[in-house]
Amino acid sequence: MSYHYLLDLALILLSTKILGMVTRKFQMPQVVGALLAGLILGPAMLNILTETTFLSQLSELGVIVILFTAGMGTSLRDLKDAGKSGFLVALCGVLVPLAMGTAFGYFAGKVGWLPGATLLEDVFLGTILTATSVSITVETLKELGRLDTKVGSTILAAALIDDVLGLIALTIVTSLAGEGVNLLMVLVKIVLFFAFTVAVGFAAVRFFRWMIGRASGKNLRRYPVLAFVLCLLMAYCAEEFFGVADIIGAFAAGLVVASTPKAKYIESKFEPVSYLLLTPVFFAGIGIKAELPELNGSLVLFSLLLLAVAILSKLIGCGLGAKLCGFSGRECVQVGTGMACRGEVALIVANRGLAMGVLGQEVMTPVIITVVACAVLTPVLLKLVFRKETVTQLQESGLADRYREVEQLDILSADLLEKNRQMMQDGNKKK
Repeated sequence: MSYHYLLDLALILLSTKILGMVTRKFQMPQVVGALLAGLILGPAMLNILTETTFLSQLSELGVIVILFTAGMGTSLRDLKDAGKSGFLVALCGVLVPLAMGTAFGYFAGKVGWLPGATLLEDVFLGTILTATSVSITVETLKELGRLDTKVGSTILAAALIDDVLGLIALTIVTSLAGEGVNLLMVLVKIVLFFAFTVAVGFAAVRFFRWMIGRASGKNLRRYPVLAFVLCLLMAYCAEEFFGVADIIGAFAAGLVVASTPKAKYIESKFEPVSYLLLTPVFFAGIGIKAELPELNGSLVLFSLLLLAVAILSKLIGCGLGAKLCGFSGRECVQVGTGMACRGEVALIVANRGLAMGVLGQEVMTPVIITVVACAVLTPVLLKLVFRKETVTQLQESGLADRYREVEQLDILSADLLEKNRQMMQDGNKKK
């Protein structure tokens, strides 16, 4: 028996932590650091780490736990209370990127960037672009003091619904990926899966409530174990019996657990194992599996256009949804910009397509570039659209002259500080 997997795990955890701290320093999510760690240590660059059966299975368990915890963090009540604006922004923010991504995939196949691409691969590329990651957006809005505004609240509500709609789209697309697929049977299986989820959810919530009442607060450790058993069983049933991705079953199990009285306690017990082991291994595994082909003009152009489609599709889709809800033009741009960031869900969808053989390896590099670039560009674009609003509001309120006076005072203060520093240096030289 070889124990080399222990060294692989140690290298992955150390490198993801170090690079995660570096990316965090630049206000990017730590998932970017984990991706870079996999790319640097994997066959794409240094070739220190390679994909093994153990790492692949641990990565699969990692993504199951990630979606399970995401489900536990999604409140059905919050979804219901998100209102018309959040739902419309999310719906348009899923449909428009799906359509634009599919059209771009078709175009890429015609010009030879994706040779042999099928319609299903084009649709899968569009499904990748439906995902939104608002962790960076939230931090930026906090910094700007705009998180509690109408725009900030709409972005948070829409992101919550966006993940659910994106996973439904993934469910449909992955179900169509089998050979000799009958569309009617696919839809029937999906409906049966949701009926199965509701039935299991109702029974599980009743069971948890019965256990809690019977135990009277004792032996709390049994609840996380039972919740994880539910997660694994629903993931297995989704894949084996309904032709739905196992991660969808895990997410559904998370939603069920979120409806139980001990949801927060159970979620708190999963965070350490996810943070310490499973999440770093999963995202580093994506980097390890990625093959960076020789950069040529076509690949660079394809990556840049995919990035442009990713940003513009959210800007147009979410902006349209905001417009339908009566937002101003400036607020529509702000909502669309806030929803443009991509993250872990996009990578999970892409990795699922790669594992199923629906997506080719040549697509992964542009997808990774898009995710990293969106993480870098979103804070910059948000600050620009909100800074423009601040200046405009000052001008409209008659404070433009005062604003210029403050800027001039800042310049004068900087000049005085520089002169004072120079005088002190001259005095030290004379001494």
